[in-house]
Amino acid sequence: MNKKYKLTSETKQHLGKTLFRIKALIDFSIVAKGELGGWIEKEDNLSQEDNAWVYGDARVSGNARVSGNARVSGDARVSGDARVSGDARVSGDAWVSGDARVSGDARVSGNARVSGDAWVSGNAQVYGNAWVSGNAQVSGNAQVSGDAWVSGNAQVSGNAQVYGNARVSGDAWVSGNAWVSGNAQVYGKIKLQTILCSRFSFEFQWQIDLWFKKEKEFEDELKAKGK
Repeated sequence: MNKKYKLTSETKQHLGKTLFRIKALIDFSIVAKGELGGWIEKEDNLSQEDNAWVYGDARVSGNARVSGNARVSGDARVSGDARVSGDARVSGDAWVSGDARVSGDARVSGNARVSGDAWVSGNAQVYGNAWVSGNAQVSGNAQVSGDAWVSGNAQVSGNAQVYGNARVSGDAWVSGNAWVSGNAQVYGKIKLQTILCSRFSFEFQWQIDLWFKKEKEFEDELKAKGK
């Protein structure tokens, strides 16, 4: 197999490990032969096949691996046993660690953190100061941003958005066109769809159902007054 890059003699220390600057040996994708890339600990961190690349001051270490058409750029970090694959992008000061997976067309940027056994896939975006951890999954066109946290076994999918200081945890599912924002908390075994939830905490499904019923009654009351 012809190698697409090599480790240079330029090094830096990161998390107690010695990382090496990489240099392209051939033209591929948007990378030109001779172009310097980011930093990796060993060749296992970056596939010698396909178009994956590490740019700028980005760092990949431990048993982490970047493959496919994935790109890691800016000051981003990928460490532990994390995997970044497909057409995924990790940029800014984002950090992907542990056994986390970022795949598909997913984007992790800003100061976002993806850790533990968390998965970010599809067209999902995690950005700002958001954290996705534990066994949480963010998929589809979902977005997690601001200072939001998604953890535990929680799932955020579809066109759902979790932002602000919101927390989604436990076995909660947020899907469809649902928005969870502000200081809202959704946890337990909740399944939330197409509901805007900006300031409440929900642990049980009956709370969601009751809230939705009250909102409907309020809307009906307003309509009746309008008449």
